Amino acid sequence: MPIVQVELLEGRTHEQLAKLVKDITDVIVTDAGASRDAVHVILREMPKDHYAVGGVLNSDK
Repeated sequence: MPIVQVELLEGRTHEQLAKLVKDITDVIVTDAGASRDAVHVILREMPKDHYAVGGVLNSDK
């Protein structure tokens, strides 16, 4: 049972997230030989002010 966790900043549409999950699942099925029903994808979205690079919050850029 492959489990894929993706952390990303919030702001994508439902359609974008659905495509991302489908594409990730397709790759795991093709490359790892897993059955589609066994692939679990966890999306973790975070607010832009909960992520920083170089000491600057992403929301302040």
